[in-house]
Amino acid sequence: MPYADLHVHTTRSDGSLELAAVPAAADRADVAVVAVTDHDRLQPFDGPVSQRDGVTIVNGIELRVKTDAGQRLDLLGYGLESTTALEALVDRIQTNRKERGQAIVDNVEDRLGIDLDVTVTDGFGRPHVARAIDAHPDAEYDYEEAFEHLIGGDGPCFVARDVPSFDRGRHVLSTAGELVSLAHPLRYPDPEHALELAAELDAIELEYPYGHDVDLEPVRNAIERHDLLTTGGSDAHERTLGLAGLSRESFDLLEFQFA
Repeated sequence: MPYADLHVHTTRSDGSLELAAVPAAADRADVAVVAVTDHDRLQPFDGPVSQRDGVTIVNGIELRVKTDAGQRLDLLGYGLESTTALEALVDRIQTNRKERGQAIVDNVEDRLGIDLDVTVTDGFGRPHVARAIDAHPDAEYDYEEAFEHLIGGDGPCFVARDVPSFDRGRHVLSTAGELVSLAHPLRYPDPEHALELAAELDAIELEYPYGHDVDLEPVRNAIERHDLLTTGGSDAHERTLGLAGLSRESFDLLEFQFA
């Protein structure tokens, strides 16, 4: 198991793990360091790093941004401390997320003729909708099928949301935190473009559970070419941590950032 899982979501966004339960989940997975990186959401932490029940918790965020070419990327910000700019950016994003979330729920309910019985609150995302569809007795779609047929990017119920520019997101995170990394670089439609933009960041997420065989050589090449640090994490949305992450040796190369 990895020593550090630097990509974990909780119920404060679209995960199923309560924030208070993170240390216990880390202990079960024999993970010593966890970065809580909820989508576009700040955490109630004092300072960039804290200790909870013997586990090191890094204050983080996963921020969706849009490039000049129109591609949407996810930036992982680590070691955050609240700033006026970061709070304002997150507040604006959360307002839009709720509006967008309600629009998707309305579209699904109209299309399927059902009541999903969900409440759209801060941190609401499409996984909440997919879980509600999966759980509804009159819906013909499971969780994965909900994304495939209804709420995916090209689905009939999908609604796009407003996101900040790459430059704006990078600047705000760099000012508020210690490290900015490009999340899961091989998940994007144009990974080559994403990896080139990573030259403006501090790191790239190398260790990641893509769920299928991928060629990591372009990622390693970008890390070497741009002299970047390496991050890694499981992108956990359930209660199991440590499916991917950094070894103790790899994390030691980052630890000075959070000192």
